[in-house]
Amino acid sequence: MRRSAVTLGEVADWHNLAEAFYRAALGKRHRAEVQHFAADLEGELARLRADILAGTVAVGRGRRFRIHDPKPRTIHAPCFRERVLHQAIMAHVGPVLDRALVDDTYACRTGKGTLAAVRRAQHHARRWPWWCKIDIGAYFASIDHSILKALLARKLRDPGLLALLGRIIDAHAHAHAHAHADADAPGRGLPIGALTSQQFANFYLGGLDRLLLEQCRVRGLVRYMDDLVWWGDSRAEARAALVAARAYCGDALHLTVKQPAFVGRTAGGVMLCGYRVLPGRLLLSRRRRHRYAGRRRHWERLYAEGVIDALGLQAGYSAALGITLHAAAGDWRREQLRRTPLAGPLAAL
Repeated sequence: MRRSAVTLGEVADWHNLAEAFYRAALGKRHRAEVQHFAADLEGELARLRADILAGTVAVGRGRRFRIHDPKPRTIHAPCFRERVLHQAIMAHVGPVLDRALVDDTYACRTGKGTLAAVRRAQHHARRWPWWCKIDIGAYFASIDHSILKALLARKLRDPGLLALLGRIIDAHAHAHAHAHADADAPGRGLPIGALTSQQFANFYLGGLDRLLLEQCRVRGLVRYMDDLVWWGDSRAEARAALVAARAYCGDALHLTVKQPAFVGRTAGGVMLCGYRVLPGRLLLSRRRRHRYAGRRRHWERLYAEGVIDALGLQAGYSAALGITLHAAAGDWRREQLRRTPLAGPLAAL
């Protein structure tokens, strides 16, 4: 198997690190840690370069916090210096991992994204009558470090680079164990919130995509991170591929497919990336409807409290409206306005 010749020296190249700084700082120049790094940019980059080449660069530092979107998640946000490191690594390693993926994988890839995934799913729904949808239980927390490192070693050959990636993968094992009293054994889990984690997690399931397309011969497939849908000519074909997918996830990747997995007719639609995908139209999921209603209430409250003016409210409405775009949601929005009309000074706008 041919492996990439990307080296640790290319990651530590001065120009690569400088570009990584500007990508990591994009939209964050007001933050104190970014300003501190930028105040001595040449010195910081020189020290980062030396640490990378020496194999002593610090990894796993950052802050941890909880969000609810829509379920509770623990986010591990790397410190700014490590974000620069991740950007520098992925400038060279990212394209290598991307080439290993099938075209119908849509997360964390240039020119892809949720809308492209939904449109592709609708294309398949117009052609094939049955679908099967799975997702992975506690996906990021369940990724096996030894398997991930072995997969990376099949694509990269520079020992120094592989050692650095291994240190990044291992760095959060103790943090995960401290955050979860019932955590799995050491050697599992990637932190949500790091650029490297997103890329590694997307790459980790690449073999499952190829199994379904090349061995199970499913008619069509769309994957967005660990949400995976495929299509077939019959319920039996969809279920046969499900059996193979479960076995591969358990045996080759040490992952568990959530129960139950769903099999249905395309005429009834399939949920993907916040939409109910039907052959002829897209409908909003319950989660997107709740998000739209919540953002609308948020901006109306800020206006009523005098925090924002009419122009700010209009901008907020535009942002909330973006949640419903691309779906057949006009009638639903009008019904929401009828049920909860603008009140008081808002109605005069």
